Amino acid sequence: MDRRKKIAIILTALVVMFAMLLFLELRWAQLWLLSPQEVWDSLIGNNRNYRIIVIDLNLTRVLFGMIVGAGLAVAGAVMQALFRNPMASPYTLGLSSGASLGAAIGILFPLSFVPVVASVPILAFLFCLGTMFLVYSLAKVGNQTHMETLLLAGIAVAALAQAVVSLLTYIAGENISEIVFWGMGSLTVSLPWVKIPIVLILSAVGIFAMLYYAKDLNAMMLGDAHAMDLGIDVKRTRLALLIASSLVTAAAVCFVGTIGFVGLVIPHILRILLGPDNRMLLPMCVLTGGIYLVGCDYIAHLFAQSLGVLPIGVVTSLIGAPYFIYLLRRRKREVGWV
Repeated sequence: MDRRKKIAIILTALVVMFAMLLFLELRWAQLWLLSPQEVWDSLIGNNRNYRIIVIDLNLTRVLFGMIVGAGLAVAGAVMQALFRNPMASPYTLGLSSGASLGAAIGILFPLSFVPVVASVPILAFLFCLGTMFLVYSLAKVGNQTHMETLLLAGIAVAALAQAVVSLLTYIAGENISEIVFWGMGSLTVSLPWVKIPIVLILSAVGIFAMLYYAKDLNAMMLGDAHAMDLGIDVKRTRLALLIASSLVTAAAVCFVGTIGFVGLVIPHILRILLGPDNRMLLPMCVLTGGIYLVGCDYIAHLFAQSLGVLPIGVVTSLIGAPYFIYLLRRRKREVGWV
C-alpha cells in the first residue's frame, strides 16, 4: 500500500478513535452516564450541575492523558532509535523509577530554596536524568553499548530505585498515600487545571526538541561513524535527546506517577506500520501515545465500577508487560539463547 494512503488511513482511524473516547470519557459519572445534551450544556456553561464532573474531572483526565501519553511514547521511540533496541523505553531503562524516587524525596524532603510545588518536578527531573546517565555508563563498554547489558542495567537501577522508594514509603508517615499514588500511576490529580500548563510546557519543550533532531536520529540509527560523516555532532545530539527524554518522562511521573510500557508498545507498533523514519514516526507517536493513554483510562473506568478507582498504571502494565515478554522471546530466538 502507498505510504501516504497508509498514513491517511491511520490518521483517520486515530481521529475517529479519539472522538469516541472523548465522548465516552466526558459522559462518565461513576455510577451513571450523562446524556450527550448534558455534556454539551456543561461544556458551554448552560448546565452548572455537571460542570465539575465534565470539565474539572473528565476533561482534565483526557488532557493529562493526551500530554503524558504523547511524551512517554515519543521518549520511548527516541530511546529505541538511540540504543537501536525495540525493548528500550523510559520504563524498561529505569527512568520512570528514577523519577519516582526523585518525586518521593521531593514529597518528604522539599527543597528549601524553591517553592514547595516546584520541589517534586525539579527532583524528579534530576533523578530521571541521573538514572539515564547511570544506566548508560553501566552498559557502556569502550565505545559500544550492548543492548542486553543496557536492559539489565536498567532493570538493576530501577530495582534499586524502587527499593529506596519502598524505604521512603515505610518511613513516610502521613505522606504515605502520596508516595503510593506515584508508585501506581493515576490521571486523577488534585488541582488539575493549575498543573496542566506546567506539564504541558515541560512536555512540549522535550517533545519539540526530539522532533527537531528526528532527521539526525535517522542517521545515528545507521551508526555513529555514518552520522559523523554526514556532519552530525553525535555526542551533542545524543546528549540533547537524552535530556529531552528525561524531561518529558519526569514531567509525566512527577504529576501522574509511574505509568509503564507506553513508550515501549506505541513506538514498536507504529514502526511496524510506518517504518523506521523518525521524521514520520515521532509525530505519529505524539498523537497515538496520547490517544492510547486516554483509552487505557477508559478501561480503568470500566474496572472502577466494581473495584473502585483503578490506577491507570495497572492497565498499561497489564497490556505492556505481555508485549514486553513477547519481544524478549523474539530477541531470545534472534541471538540464539535457546
